Amino acid sequence: MRVRFYGTRGSIATPGTATLRHGGNTSCVAVRSASGTLVLLDIGTGAAVLGRELMEAGGKLRGHILIGHTHWDHIQGLPFFEPLFVPGNEWDIYAPRGLRQTLRDTLAGQMEYTYFPVELEQLGATIRYHDLVEGNFRVGDINVTAQYLNHPALTLGYRLQADGATVVYSCDHEPHSRALAIQGGEIEGQDRRHAEFLADADLVIHDAQYVASEFANKIGWGHSTVEYAIAVARFARAKRLALTHHDPLRTDAALDTLVAAIRSRGDTPGLEVFAAAEGAEIELHGDTPAPPAGGFPADLAIESALVGSTVLIAMTTPERIATLTTALAHEDVQQLVVSPMEATAAVAAREGPGLLVLEDTGDAAAAAIASAIRTLRADLPIVLVTADEGAALIADGAFDDRLVEPFSPSYARARLRAALMRRACRWRRADKPRDEAQRITSLHRLEVIDTPPEERFDRIARLAAALFDLPIALISLVDRDRQWFKASCGLDARETPRDESFCAHAVLSREPLVIPDALLDARFAENPLVIGPPRVRFYAGCPLFLTDGSCIGTLCILDTRPRELDERGLALLRSMAELAMGEFERAAAPTAPTAANEDGSAPQS
Repeated sequence: MRVRFYGTRGSIATPGTATLRHGGNTSCVAVRSASGTLVLLDIGTGAAVLGRELMEAGGKLRGHILIGHTHWDHIQGLPFFEPLFVPGNEWDIYAPRGLRQTLRDTLAGQMEYTYFPVELEQLGATIRYHDLVEGNFRVGDINVTAQYLNHPALTLGYRLQADGATVVYSCDHEPHSRALAIQGGEIEGQDRRHAEFLADADLVIHDAQYVASEFANKIGWGHSTVEYAIAVARFARAKRLALTHHDPLRTDAALDTLVAAIRSRGDTPGLEVFAAAEGAEIELHGDTPAPPAGGFPADLAIESALVGSTVLIAMTTPERIATLTTALAHEDVQQLVVSPMEATAAVAAREGPGLLVLEDTGDAAAAAIASAIRTLRADLPIVLVTADEGAALIADGAFDDRLVEPFSPSYARARLRAALMRRACRWRRADKPRDEAQRITSLHRLEVIDTPPEERFDRIARLAAALFDLPIALISLVDRDRQWFKASCGLDARETPRDESFCAHAVLSREPLVIPDALLDARFAENPLVIGPPRVRFYAGCPLFLTDGSCIGTLCILDTRPRELDERGLALLRSMAELAMGEFERAAAPTAPTAANEDGSAPQS
């Protein structure tokens, strides 16, 4: 792979005599594989120069633009990137998926007539827009892994692998540990996850806008220190580190002095550190095998699973509650504030939130609550809000992320959105059927939800498990927010969240659903029931219909190993489902009145 820098400045373009060598254009890096696949990392003002070079080379152009986030310094070059104006050229543009606006809508916003004379619709090239979440995808022969960074806007870093080499682009990322940003220390928690994203890279291009002495006044702005970039790159065993996103006030001379000081210390053995400069080109050769196919697809077309999601805020401090409710005011989520914290576990069980935000009260209460909830909802993301970074570190294992005060509403919004997106996009939820209201009414009219086990239903589940020689068979009823098992053979749980339900997909389609291997199916590959107990690999479910046409659930069979189900097996499953439907219809039928003797007594048999 060849890597060339076209923009290395952060925040705002800074032309002038003091920035001639390292450059004054904002973020833009071009990566080209040996086979010719072209990828642009961000499209700041440096893209204008790159565009002119590409036009001078002539010919039709096919390329990919990976945008870390849509702050202006990362997209301002797009209206001046000439290849986008040429009919016949093809470009794919990728950026983090938002909750409301699509990527296309966001980019069109900066090209409205008020701001620019040419609108997005007037670009002549064929342009495809891709909204991304954390995960993997391919562009040509380049494998790309996207991972959320720590910034006041939802931001992705990109790991590119091709030709045996690896490049990681990590721009606009703030250390999770403030101590690590200033004075070093152990790399753990979310910082360790970030370092693992950089692991063994041939080249890491990393945000290094500040130095340690400047960081205290820049907390929450979403950028790294030089010291942090070096620490995580060394921990990751990277070979080269390009410091980029230079502060607008950092001159060429200051950058030279900074790099010279780093090299003179001699404390970066095995890691070549340099300041990225416009026009610099690096050719990478490696012998690392191409990564295996698979993983969660970052560009999977997922319908929004966030609208209506409940965020459970468990805290008692009014100021914290106000800050977080302000932060979430722009998101399409339902907010639920709970006080006192002792009620959190019960409310979480009742409401089925998509995210829990817990307050650090200075004792072990938050960790205890998180631990209790984990036994019920292992997949629920939990974020800790604290004023004590040390305390947060001690309890890191209990929480998925933390917000260390002080923080701005925009910073909190980005962190909470990332937590929501991780959960919402790890697998695909089933949409609600069009007849959802009638379906739920019919289900509850049966009066079987939350009733004790009944042999007539248990017998059907046992027969299904024995007939197919499978460890698990269920009669699952899909309720508003859960699936509840009227009969369960081989599974101790009586219910799971509806979001995790395979059966909800069968209810939506109203057709039998067969999944030979859930790990190979993008809808279910990272479902908690697949990656955690009971570790489902095979699923087959046949919908259960009442006489009014309502689909209330399924009879389903599961295995922890991949399997196939032929037509004969599917016919047998349908027959077993008909037995279950017959029992539900008998449950729904009104009880016939019993004849009485003339004296009013019951007849004798």
